[in-house]
Amino acid sequence: MSKEQNLKILKVICLLLVAVVIFISGRTFQEHRNYQEEVVLGPGVTAVMTLGDYFEPIKGTINDSNIYFIDSGEPGPTVMVIGRSHPEEPATNLTAQILVENAEIETGRLIVAISANRSASTSTRPGEGYPLYYSVDTEWGSKTFRMGDRWTHPLDSWPDPEVYVHYPSRQMLSYADIRNQNRTWPGRADGSITEQTNYAFINLINQEGVELFIDLHTAELEYSVNNCIVTHERGQDIASMAAMTLTFEQFEYPIGVEFSPPALRGLSHREVGDHTDAISLLFEAPTMILDRIRGATNEELLMGGDDPFVRRAGEYGLLYVPIPEDGWPMVTRVARHVETFTEVLKQWNFNYPDNQIMVSGLPNYAEIKANGIGYYYRNPADYSEDRIRYE
Repeated sequence: MSKEQNLKILKVICLLLVAVVIFISGRTFQEHRNYQEEVVLGPGVTAVMTLGDYFEPIKGTINDSNIYFIDSGEPGPTVMVIGRSHPEEPATNLTAQILVENAEIETGRLIVAISANRSASTSTRPGEGYPLYYSVDTEWGSKTFRMGDRWTHPLDSWPDPEVYVHYPSRQMLSYADIRNQNRTWPGRADGSITEQTNYAFINLINQEGVELFIDLHTAELEYSVNNCIVTHERGQDIASMAAMTLTFEQFEYPIGVEFSPPALRGLSHREVGDHTDAISLLFEAPTMILDRIRGATNEELLMGGDDPFVRRAGEYGLLYVPIPEDGWPMVTRVARHVETFTEVLKQWNFNYPDNQIMVSGLPNYAEIKANGIGYYYRNPADYSEDRIRYE
């Protein structure tokens, strides 16, 4: 066989190998994008709508997210919680799902969006080596979730501009922030899908009369705004009292308060507070998988929340958050979010005694730490299809 024939055979083999890799990769990406997470409607859930019900152009799109209503039918405020604004911060959707599957309301109303930016949950950040999935152990087996990205999937929003000009402030931000849900509030009707998603949420907040809005997040330990409640100025009393109470009565490590800067636009704690009647808060908890100086980026780091490289950075004073002996595992992040939510509601009731929301059925910080996250998820096999939704 001649040299030219050998070369042709080698080229064919290489092309076949490339085709196999493309096929396997494409199938993996497709499975991840279309993976469905089961949510059991807890005893308090009275209705499920979708985001498209508040803005028609979102209807039927990737971001036509489920909106869960837990309504007491009795007078009281309407509180709204959203998770998965940044799906690479999964403590947020895990917390939101605990609310949906467990919370019961005696007065007032709770609205929950488990996946505020569903598109961003259907991909992972390129070049970061994130795991595609992660699992939580329950009493009935392992419950698997898909890992996401910080930004809306490029398949749903392309191309990015050279510079993203925020609406309506005209502040110039990074080009990728046009796909960042927490840089595109309050959104706009004729904007990108991320802007339209936030426009729909603003419509929802206004139409449903939301009085307290909470956006769940986690952040790297290298980031200064971490382990805190970020508050619009109209929520400072509630946030400050909640943080002090949690620090002195509940948490081993303090939680702080940050005030929303009026000059930094596009963030929920600023824009929701400015463009609606709702008091707007944002919760942050520490997560090492987002730190730039981390080691292996895998499910163990995501769930276990400990990394020797990040610890070493802490020894050199490069972090803004202390590291407990057991790190910052997922169970601690979720427990802090649930307990912070509960305490914020207590402070709301203290500040507004004639307009109270009474919530039961939620575990406290110590219970989640002792029992684990999965203890509070219901087995879909025990429920009829009409009591199950998919994220």
